[in-house]
Amino acid sequence: MAAHAYNQHQNPWPELPLASWQDTYSTLHMWTQIVGKVRLALSPLVNHWWEVPLYVNARGLTTSAIPYGDGIFEVQFDFIDHKLDIQTSWGTSKTLPLKPQSVADFYMAFMSALQSLGIEVKIWTMPVEVPNPVRCDRDTQHASYDPEYVRRLWQILIMSSNIFEEFRARFIGKNSPVHFFWGSFDLAVTRFSGRRAPERPGADRITREAYSHEVISAGFWPGSGEIKGPAFYVYAAPEPAGFSEQKVKPAEAFYHPQVKEFLLMYDDVRRAASPRQALLDFLQSTYEAGANLAHWNRKELERH
Repeated sequence: MAAHAYNQHQNPWPELPLASWQDTYSTLHMWTQIVGKVRLALSPLVNHWWEVPLYVNARGLTTSAIPYGDGIFEVQFDFIDHKLDIQTSWGTSKTLPLKPQSVADFYMAFMSALQSLGIEVKIWTMPVEVPNPVRCDRDTQHASYDPEYVRRLWQILIMSSNIFEEFRARFIGKNSPVHFFWGSFDLAVTRFSGRRAPERPGADRITREAYSHEVISAGFWPGSGEIKGPAFYVYAAPEPAGFSEQKVKPAEAFYHPQVKEFLLMYDDVRRAASPRQALLDFLQSTYEAGANLAHWNRKELERH
């Protein structure tokens, strides 16, 4: 009954206008990078950097288990009670409040908490995948935290993750988990053709590993740069000829030539008669467009 009552008071597809929470978004992005970099520093490399992401869970975002010594620990952003929980397999824990505070203050508090638990780790403090980055231990510019907009983001991630999992289940080839990349601050799920991709001239180590094989990737992110609001996306890498001209569903979806992705704005999904069906139609039609043009062996890769 408690869960039912809670859901009755939640808009499953809340508004998330970018301008209304940009400062909180920028601050939270940096906080997730700090926590994510700890996971990256202590975890063995997994194909396509799958040891890097965070995961949506019943309270917010979690690192899942991070190996350390003869045990493990886990870091969770709790977006219900707005706190950061660090739990260890040796029975100790620390909790930090999620509140308006600078990135530098969050960094110091988090690293101090890890040290108090006996966890020694060093990270590269320069943020990635953002314009004009400022080292996390020196960033006093980003210091906002609006619990309501963070809760809205998390609710959207829950709904998106559930639908991404449904879409993922249709594919029996190599398929990524549904995971949250803190670098680009997006929720993503990726399908693989099973073939290696051509090497990208001049690509850095991160890009070479991420795109070593042919993929069609879908995701959600809150928007940035040219995209002025939250959106769902799909791209193919490498992109087959003619992909951008394909007709996809629903009618509101479009190909963005600058980002080289099909986009479906989040507001078009939440206003749809069936948001779930609108998003599934987008995921399926864009996948089919890319897979057909790239001659994927769909008979062997899909559940029938």
